[in-house]
Amino acid sequence: MNHKELIAGLAEKMGLSKLEVTSLLDATIDTFYEELGEGKTIGIQSFGNFEVRKKEERLSVHPATQVRTLVPPKLVLNFKQSSILKDKLKDTPRNEK
Repeated sequence: MNHKELIAGLAEKMGLSKLEVTSLLDATIDTFYEELGEGKTIGIQSFGNFEVRKKEERLSVHPATQVRTLVPPKLVLNFKQSSILKDKLKDTPRNEK
């Protein structure tokens, strides 16, 4: 599902225009950016938690050349699913490839 499909699906379910849903979704995403940027955790009940974690610097070795490189510390987004989401995903049939 991409951004357009998400907006169309929400508009249909909520009985709102696509423009209203777009504004709502953009405001939600902006709020996520602000909160995560401040180092806060975002918890959505029955879905999961989003948080920013700091990965420490580490030494990386290129397997072909054996050249060692220092990878600087960085911030990464972490998501932990709720047990409710986990259970729903277990019961959902998936397309086998």
